[in-house]
Amino acid sequence: MLGRRQSVRGEPILIDYTLDENANESSDLEWMKKPLVTWMLHLCSLVSLVSVSANTPSTFEMYPMLQYVTLAADLYVTLLFTAEMIVKMYSLGIIRGETPYLKDRWCQYDACMVFFHWVSIVLHVFELMLWVDPYAALSVLRAPRPLIVVRLVRLFLIFSLPKSRLKQIFKRSSQQINNVTLFFLFFLSLYGLLGVQLFGDLRNHCIIEPNITNDSVVPKISLGDLAVPDTFCSPDGDAGYQCPRGMVCRKLDLQSNVSGFTGFSNFATSIFTVYQASSQEGWVYIMYRAIDSLPAWRSTFFFTTMIFFLSWLVKNVFIAVITETFNELRVQFQKMWGVRGQIPAETTTQVLSGDDCGWRLMSVNDSKTQGWAPHFCVKYLQSAGFYLLIMTAIITDAIWAASLVFRHDGTERAEIFATYYYAEVCFTLFFDLEALVKLWCLGFNAYFRLIIHKFEFVLAVGTTIRLIPPLFMTSLTYFQVLRVVRLIKASPVLEDFVYKIFGPGKKLGSLILFTMILLIITSSISMQLFCYLDGVPKFNTFAMAFMSMFQILTQEGWVEVMDETMISTMRKARDEVAPFVAMYFILYHLFVTLIVLSLFVAVILDNLELDEDFKKLKQMKAREQSAGIQETLPLRLRVFEKFPNRPTMAKLHKVPSDFSLPKVRESFMRQYLEEECEEEDVPLSKGRTLRGGTATTGALMLLEHTTIAFRKRRPVKLIVSVSFPRNADFDQKRIGIANIINEANHQRVLLGDSGQIPLPGKGTHSHGIASSKQVRIEQKSVRRSIRGSFKMKQHHLDHLKENGDIASMNRTFSSRRPHDLDIKMLQAKRQQAEMRRNQREEDLRENHPYFDTPLFAVGRESKFRRLCQYVVYSRYDTSVKDPITGKERKIKYKRMRNLLGLVTYLDWVMILVTTVSCSSMMMETADERVMEDTKLQVGEYLFVVFMSLELTLKILADGLMFTPKALIKDMAGILDLFIYTVSLVFICWLPEEVPPQSGAHLLMVLRCLRPLRIFNLVPHMRKVVSELVRGFKEILLVSVLLILLLFVFASYGVQLYGGRLARCNDETITNRSCCHGVYMRSIFITKMKLSQHNPMDSAIMVPRVWANPRRFNFDNIGNAMLALFEVLSFKGWLDIRDVLIKRLGTASAIYIHIFIFLGSMIGLTLFVGVVIANYSENKGTALLTVDQRRWCDLKKRLKIAQPLHLPPRPDGQIFRAFIYDITQHIYFKRIVAFTVIVNSSLLFVTWREEHSYTAVLVVVSSMLSLVFVAEVLMKLIAFTPRGYWQSRRNRYDLFVTVLGVVWIVLNFTVKQSAETHMLGVMVIILRFFTITGKHPTLKMLMLTVVVSVYKSFFIITGMFLLILSYALAGVLLFGTVKSGEGIGRRSNFSTALSGITLLFRIVTGEDWNKIMHDCMIVPPYCTAGDNYWQTDCGNFTCSLVFFCSFYVIITYIVLNLLVGTCVCLPEDPCKDSRLRY
Repeated sequence: MLGRRQSVRGEPILIDYTLDENANESSDLEWMKKPLVTWMLHLCSLVSLVSVSANTPSTFEMYPMLQYVTLAADLYVTLLFTAEMIVKMYSLGIIRGETPYLKDRWCQYDACMVFFHWVSIVLHVFELMLWVDPYAALSVLRAPRPLIVVRLVRLFLIFSLPKSRLKQIFKRSSQQINNVTLFFLFFLSLYGLLGVQLFGDLRNHCIIEPNITNDSVVPKISLGDLAVPDTFCSPDGDAGYQCPRGMVCRKLDLQSNVSGFTGFSNFATSIFTVYQASSQEGWVYIMYRAIDSLPAWRSTFFFTTMIFFLSWLVKNVFIAVITETFNELRVQFQKMWGVRGQIPAETTTQVLSGDDCGWRLMSVNDSKTQGWAPHFCVKYLQSAGFYLLIMTAIITDAIWAASLVFRHDGTERAEIFATYYYAEVCFTLFFDLEALVKLWCLGFNAYFRLIIHKFEFVLAVGTTIRLIPPLFMTSLTYFQVLRVVRLIKASPVLEDFVYKIFGPGKKLGSLILFTMILLIITSSISMQLFCYLDGVPKFNTFAMAFMSMFQILTQEGWVEVMDETMISTMRKARDEVAPFVAMYFILYHLFVTLIVLSLFVAVILDNLELDEDFKKLKQMKAREQSAGIQETLPLRLRVFEKFPNRPTMAKLHKVPSDFSLPKVRESFMRQYLEEECEEEDVPLSKGRTLRGGTATTGALMLLEHTTIAFRKRRPVKLIVSVSFPRNADFDQKRIGIANIINEANHQRVLLGDSGQIPLPGKGTHSHGIASSKQVRIEQKSVRRSIRGSFKMKQHHLDHLKENGDIASMNRTFSSRRPHDLDIKMLQAKRQQAEMRRNQREEDLRENHPYFDTPLFAVGRESKFRRLCQYVVYSRYDTSVKDPITGKERKIKYKRMRNLLGLVTYLDWVMILVTTVSCSSMMMETADERVMEDTKLQVGEYLFVVFMSLELTLKILADGLMFTPKALIKDMAGILDLFIYTVSLVFICWLPEEVPPQSGAHLLMVLRCLRPLRIFNLVPHMRKVVSELVRGFKEILLVSVLLILLLFVFASYGVQLYGGRLARCNDETITNRSCCHGVYMRSIFITKMKLSQHNPMDSAIMVPRVWANPRRFNFDNIGNAMLALFEVLSFKGWLDIRDVLIKRLGTASAIYIHIFIFLGSMIGLTLFVGVVIANYSENKGTALLTVDQRRWCDLKKRLKIAQPLHLPPRPDGQIFRAFIYDITQHIYFKRIVAFTVIVNSSLLFVTWREEHSYTAVLVVVSSMLSLVFVAEVLMKLIAFTPRGYWQSRRNRYDLFVTVLGVVWIVLNFTVKQSAETHMLGVMVIILRFFTITGKHPTLKMLMLTVVVSVYKSFFIITGMFLLILSYALAGVLLFGTVKSGEGIGRRSNFSTALSGITLLFRIVTGEDWNKIMHDCMIVPPYCTAGDNYWQTDCGNFTCSLVFFCSFYVIITYIVLNLLVGTCVCLPEDPCKDSRLRY
């Protein structure tokens, strides 16, 4: 539908002002249409935005004169806007007229802005006159004023589309987003109800025993009464955390502004907590809180499934919808955004030019006016030597800049930069000389015509200015560090990839501009809403407000911004205002994270996508490639071709009469087989000689009428070599060329080549013909080749003329369009290529007795090998065919049968053995070691014995290496052999002493690769790995770009911030010489806002130390790149920002904000886009055009859609027909849906026995369950039991209804207990799922999620296996590391289960950098030991490699495959309203 051409006749076009299009040509408005007036009004909008952004009490305290400046600016702008409004009202009319003022939406917007401007001016005057408190809540009246920037933005919103088309697009897009939002709210409500019933009120804390009363609830508490740190506990001794001796578990009855706003006490609070946890910010601490208070299974199940569904799947559905919507908008706005750009022509320095003599690279400036330099200078400038010299200088400059190191040994920064300064002078002069030489050689116009030259010139000017000593250590350092970006030109692949991503700058630039405008508007609005809160410095000024809203955009610490604002609002205003504040921040967070960030993914995906024409060409190329097969054998098999042929010979002395002759070797017989038909020589008496490899016209005209020899002549082998004199006979040359042309045409006909056959006399060059490869057609069997080749040749002869001329066939090929391919020809080509490959294997099998002989000892056709092959390849046959028709029959449990036949029986046994062995490894800890526990050794011996049998059988069946199906034929076989070798060596050794970082320790860590064996055993998981490997090139390119970005910003950080971030841990000390001794430092106890009776209760004495911040510094390039790598994951950047602001000023924070925006929001989005693009390409959807993709989506929707199993209306039975009409009435369905919602609302509060309202809710729920019983009975009467059972939805309703009846019976016959209440809650939750079946959009989206989980089952399994492998290694490496900032009682590697939980937390990015730094601890900050279980130290290198590799592989690559599965699923189900589900 979007691809159709829309008529624009008679429809108004949307431009800047809609009223101008509809207004009559009034002379009163002519002056307003002048460009000067228009730009002046837009400039006033910008002035108004700046004025309102500076209008805060804190800003006026810093700059008092701004009070009068902003008032004057507001008064001027408001008067101008008011005059404009009055003129328009006078000219157009207020209410009456053809186009009245108040009936136009843009005019209504202008009038509202004028009104709020006058309100702001009046309020400003009142504040100056001190009639109103500057910190009064009336400042919220200025909040709408920042929307004036829309007036400036709409200047650029000029579309060449009809209004109706725009409305249709945005209506459809908003409908899709609303549908996914509704689906998101469904899951949010589901987990909100579950949270209320599973957890309830989590307020039990460990408190010092003497300070409690006899009551179970403690009314007042201080920081000194809590444990350090504050710990939640369980009053039940069977589950949760039990308080240590001297402390008891009691419930604290505190207000929400003191204890915090998270919890599950009621539905509203639960929804708030679930949304906060689904944003993957702080969710793990809520889970630990629930684990300490209740049984661990509840919180583990609740939070893991919530993260999987809400944070991953539903978010991915958002990305899919936004991507598809953006694709539709891109089609409509293609003219505005422009076409996708590859490397533009003006940036190309050389082009490929060809003539009759050949091809050569020519400079684009060869035919243009050059500069003033001699010609040899220009040639040298364009030579590879000059290019290599420049690249070497850039690399040397980058290495020299990266060699800066600050050691904090008392050396001043000026001394450190002294040597570096002179080196930088030399480099700057060198690159300035380069720019001057290029200007001299190319000329001014030719030099500045290329973008790269403009970039180089700007860098040269900037670095030259930076050489001024006062400007050397300033922000001009950017010009020096950006030199390394020129290295992109060194790689054409990387350069093309960069142009592919960033070439279409309008789309990405428009999105960046939109994001910045959104940040500016929301920052100014938030500043006006919350600047009166004197306890919240985050919104005192525009700069602080901008950083706070940007912080919410990155999702790092956004909950703290919201909580602090809510607490201050409750202190300043009423408590009822806090929920509205929460809704404001949640809506903003929901918009920027699910829509804005998804737009970045959509833009990257759109840039990676090809144009429609290129897709068709790629499809044609893909068909040709799919028709071919690798003809050459692998190197391990081609080794046999290096040895002489030694076929197996038999010596017979006497042949009996009944002796059957053995089969004669085909390769031996083929060399004696000769073709009997010989070609006759064709004399060429006329024509010129062939010179330079080019045929003359006369010769080629004669060759055109020669016949084609369809039988290939056997080459003649002569004993004496024939000499070829220079002056050979011309006729022989002509005949030779004729034979070459005929043979080439003959081969192309037989091979089914889809391209044109080169005809003599039609521009074909002889050098092109001579270079074409001659491929011989060899059938699998020589005996069958005569008959088979005759059929094939006869088939191809039908395309030729009777006299054998190929002109008719050429006309057929010429008339064929490029994208029309003969599929039969391609299939024949593939079959013939496969035959050639098999023939080569057959030849080797005949001529070499050791070929395809396992271990060079087991015979090829021996019974023992066949027995081994039978054991290796036996599997369950999933195809059940009818013995009569031969077609597959429909069977039950087809999926289970397919799963059973997925792998062979031997692989199933090894999967089971590997699982048991991995389960045994999960029981290993620092105290329970496999070297000392015989029970754990059973799993090791079991794995080694079974794998020994498996490898033995596979080697005896297929060979080890030099056989076609050898064990070591790819990386999978090498990995299997490596895992087996490691396991065998370990079980034979079993070292009793394992020192840290020793060979034995490394052997135990390598043993943790055992779970990866399942990747090789399951073919679908191997396919997942192969898909990742196929896209390794693009992933590598993105990694190179990110490393380049990291290096640029790290080098800048080292030069500007190196050695300047170290401070004394005692904030009262500012001089390093005074930083000694000890002082009392307060410690963190809890996030609750509790009072403190004695400040010394929460303080300890620590020594003063002059040191860098804990987790980052910029003292060298390595530490700087590590800090910025952590920032890429949005973790730790707030610490860097706060330290830079505190120690170097607010302006220094711009550095980290720019890096976050470029690196995290754009750079990491490239990872998402590349992984999704590779996944779609491997799935075959990347090359589909818009129409093809829609057709495939329609087929997918039809496949997952379920027909409505609705029996026909029983017209012959009056009563049943009456009941049937009732059940199908719309009001009946709405009543049932409303009843489900009412029944679910009973779970808004926790069902507990001690609560009096629980009994009332149980009775109400029982009565509502009777309504569902009546519904089921009515449908059974209307549909009959058989017709009712046909629908899966009806079966589910029947199951839930029966379960509800059982609950009612148990509830009123047995005493109410926690078990019966839990059963009732489960019935209501299951009933809540029926809402999805009653709403078509929810049903389709639920089916989409189910299909997504099904399609990504092996991806999820592979991710779990990787997590398990890393968890097992983490137990060995960091199982005994001492507690720190990230490692604690709940988050550690003490066991494999706790390691899996910790790694799942790291997958979500929750404080993974803190855990990594805790595992980097080394002496003297820890205690070393002789064995790895006797030390509490970590390892810096192992921790860096372990956590960084895990985070990159899992989070950046594997997790994005889940996004790819959702994006490749069918589009929005509401696109076709005729499709019913």
